[in-house]
Amino acid sequence: MTKNIPDYKKIYIDLINEKYPEKKEEFKIIFSKKDFSLLDVMKCSKMLVGKEDENTFVFNQKLHSFDKESILKILDYQKDHNYNNSEVARYFKISRNTIASWKKRFV
Repeated sequence: MTKNIPDYKKIYIDLINEKYPEKKEEFKIIFSKKDFSLLDVMKCSKMLVGKEDENTFVFNQKLHSFDKESILKILDYQKDHNYNNSEVARYFKISRNTIASWKKRFV
């Protein structure tokens, strides 16, 4: 059974072409990647919206779903920068308990 994962890269390319053509250059590096990870989705979203209000932030936090590849990248980021769980959680705006459970499961 295969998972139906949305093609986020195509979604963001279409969105930028239609609504934000002036921001096309900013996204050139991200879209040139072969693999478009969940971290790239988060980065694109942040670049498009900029500062978001509190209600939008709370709503978006409930919708995060990380794949194994993204989790491992976050844990590698923590290791590379010598961050503790709280610092990584603040940087990626996720729970420090989530980081701890990932470390138990994947490290």
